[in-house]
Order: sequence, then structure tokens, then C-alpha cells
Amino acid sequence: MAAQLLEEVTCSICLCRYRDPVTLPCGHSFCGNCIQDSWRRCDKTCPECRQPFPEGARLSRNVALSTLLKALPAAIPRPESATGPKARCPRHGRPLEFFCRTEGLCVCSACTVHSCSHHERALLDVERRVREDQLRARVLVTRQQVTKAETQLQELQQQSSRIESSAYTLTSAVSRRFSSLLQVLEKQQASTLSDIEVAKNQALGRILSEKQRLTEHLKALSQYDHSVQDLLGQADDSIFFQELQQLPESIESLRPLTSPPWDEEQQLNNVNQLLSPLCELLLDEKDLPKAAAGAADADAGPVGPAEALSPLSPVPSTVCPLRKKLWQNYRNLTFDPETANQYLHLSHKDQQVTHHFQAQGPARSGSFELWQVQCAQSFQTGRHYWEVRASDHSVTLGVTYPKLSRQKLGTHTDNIGRGPHSWGLCIQEDSIQAWHNGKSQRLRGLPGRLLGVDLNLTAGRLTFYSLEPRTQPLHTFHAVFSQPLFPVFWLLEGRTLALCHQPEAKLPPRPQEEATPPS
Repeated sequence: MAAQLLEEVTCSICLCRYRDPVTLPCGHSFCGNCIQDSWRRCDKTCPECRQPFPEGARLSRNVALSTLLKALPAAIPRPESATGPKARCPRHGRPLEFFCRTEGLCVCSACTVHSCSHHERALLDVERRVREDQLRARVLVTRQQVTKAETQLQELQQQSSRIESSAYTLTSAVSRRFSSLLQVLEKQQASTLSDIEVAKNQALGRILSEKQRLTEHLKALSQYDHSVQDLLGQADDSIFFQELQQLPESIESLRPLTSPPWDEEQQLNNVNQLLSPLCELLLDEKDLPKAAAGAADADAGPVGPAEALSPLSPVPSTVCPLRKKLWQNYRNLTFDPETANQYLHLSHKDQQVTHHFQAQGPARSGSFELWQVQCAQSFQTGRHYWEVRASDHSVTLGVTYPKLSRQKLGTHTDNIGRGPHSWGLCIQEDSIQAWHNGKSQRLRGLPGRLLGVDLNLTAGRLTFYSLEPRTQPLHTFHAVFSQPLFPVFWLLEGRTLALCHQPEAKLPPRPQEEATPPS
């Protein structure tokens, strides 16, 4: 009866009698300080059933349990062993009152005089409390490892789902690309899909291996936990210390997860490398009418600087299907003179900007201190596309919320993508970097001087394209855009940027015009 009562008033965290007991919504009770300490180290869940603690809820004092604890005596005696009130020394017949640390045995007072006189000894109750505290510490470590292993299993499950979804999406995209060239690409399609399947299986195989490892680790931890709990419930001190010596010190620490060998971008690049020469073959000029071939030459052939940067000349109309599809949402833009840095000169009806080595006049109140200029138009809904031609590299293209700072902060020469309110693609002489929220991602290759920007606000996607010598995506940002977005640019000294215009595309209204209701 005393053992059952002791179990009812014992906190499962500290394994001691409740102090200021509180009850969680799931019904389990703990010491107030114990559950708070547990939540500081782990997730805010119930240590017994792992049910999450509701956000904003408060711990409730267990009034009934507190009343019961006050009515109980200050100490509840431990259950006596089956052999009697106290186990006795087999050599002297006296009660076992001491523990010999040297030999690891329970001994009596006579043993301390004779056989253990020079050994390190401690009172039996004191030594038991010390060893119990050590075991409780091991239990806490074990439970932490259980939580960590469960979290890693959840991460693996999420990675598995993402890879499954990614592989499915990638397979569908590859199938669509190959569908228009079935006779020519039938063998290549099967080979490519097989490579993706092999890569997916390798990645999922790695995850399965990690799952098995973690499952075995969890099983070992569970067995260890049960052994410790059984040992803590052992009433006989002799058996307790005998089994304690057979108990291993701890379970091997959990090593970090290894990332699965899955690279969606590499798989897609392999497909692009396979399809690009075939697309060029289909658009070869000897298979096109003369007019179309001439237009293709105008798109891909070398042109002089003045012609290349003229925003008033129409963009060629015969290009790859991807670029034609982007043109369905083409927008003609203009630069906003009020935002232009004093070293930037606007021309061609505010459709071209040049960075001069000398200031073009005093700085305006709303202009950038940095070498930047913003467009007069903004977008808040729908899908929009525009193109820019640069005289050379060392330029940055991007979009920004209205709150982008006009002042120079830190050592950077631009602030596009340096904070959470803008996204940018920085094109240098020898590298490309995608910037957002102060973090950069180095990209492969170098683009041409004709660039495109596709802003899909409905899907939350911003994609930059290189259009020379062929149309190919450089980088895609995914975000939930909550404010109007303005195109914004930075350019180095001596550089020129031109906003390319399509005659059939309409100039988007300025923000104030969008807000003005029709009369």
C-alpha cells in the first residue's frame, strides 16, 4: 500500500514527492519547477504523452493533489524487502548498514572493522541516494536523446516527402519537355527519367538507412530506460547494487544526420544541357523562312553599343518558346528621376540610365545616396515581366518594397537584397550572387548582357533570366509578397542600363494612378 501511495504522489521528472504540483491539459501532473525546467531544455510538450502545451495557456495548480500531500506524513517509508525489515550480512548476521565503495558491496558494522577497515565506505542510505541521483540524471539524458531522435526522424520524414514531391514534379516537367520530341528523344527521355529515379532511390535509400539507424537507437534507449526504471523500483539494496554494476554507463551518443545525395538543380541542369542543343537545332535558320532567320540574327548576333542599349528599338519577336511565353506579361517601365542618385543620368524618356564619373547635379530629397535608381511603376498583384540590357557587368537587378532605405548603411555600395524588404541579383565580372535578407547564394556561370525579370505575385515567385545566347533561368526567389514591389537597379561607374520596350506592351500606371478611382 505504501509503495502504491508513493508512486501516486511522485513526480515522473524528478522521481521525488510532488512540490507545488501543477496539471497539464492532458491530465498529467508534475512539480511546478520540474515542468518549467523541462520546457527550458526541450519543446513545450507533456513529458509523459508528448501532447503539445497550447500556446497562451497557463499551468493550473492541482488543488486536490496539494491537499493530499499536506495530509500525508512528511516521509513515506520504502517498502520492506521480502527477507524482512533489513537484509543481514551473510558472514556476521548483522544488518547491512554500510556500503563498501572499494568492493562495491553492502556490508555490516562488523565488516567495517574486519575485512573493510581500510576501504572507502559510506552509509547505505547515503550511498543509495547518491546512486539514485546519478540514475535520475541518466534518465534525463536518455529522454533528451529520445526527443532528439524523434525530432530527427520527423526531419527525415519531411525530407522524404520533399524529395518524393520534388522527384514527382521533376519527372512531370521532364515528361512535358520530351512530349514534343517523342520520336527524336524517346531513348533520351527514358534514360533521363531512369537517372532521376536512381538518384531518388539513392537519396531515399540513404534516408531509409538513417531511419533504421535511428529506430535501432530509439529501441536501445527504450530498453535502457526500462532497465533503469526497473532498477529504481528494486527494493532490495543488495540486488539493486548487484544489478547496477551490470548496467552500462550510457548509450552511445547520437551522431548528426547525413544529408541525402539529392540535387534537384543538378538533375534539371542535366536535362537543360541535353535539350538546349536540340532546341537550337529546331530553330536553325536553314529551317526557318528568311524573315524569321533575319530576326533571329538580330536577337543573337553581335550589335554595337548604341544599338544594344537603345530602349526604343523593339525586342526581337522570334525567340525560344519560353521567352515568347514570358512576353505575354511584358511591361514597359520607366525610371523614376526623383530616386536616381546624383551620379546617374536618365535619358531616352527616362528609359535609360548612365553612371557618370561626375555628379549630374545636387542630390534630391528622395534620391538614393547609393548608385541606385528605382522605377516609377510598382506591382502588387498578378504576373509581370520586363527586360533590361546592360552595357557591361557589375550591375544589380532587383525588386523592393517602398521602405527601401535611401541612405548608405555599412560598407556595401548597394542595399538591394541586404535586408528583408528587397531581393536582388548581383552580376559581377566573374560571378553572380542572389541576395535577400543579408544572405547571398553564389550561382553558376555568367549571364549575357540582355536580362529578364519575371515577377509572379500570385505564385510568390521572382525569377531572373539570362536571354543571351539563349533564354535560361539564373535564380528563383520564393516569398509571400505583402507590399507593392518596385523594380530597382544599381550600376557601377561607366555602366549603362536600358529598359527594353515592346511596342504592343502598355506602360503600367504609376502607384498614385492605381490608387485614384475613375471619375
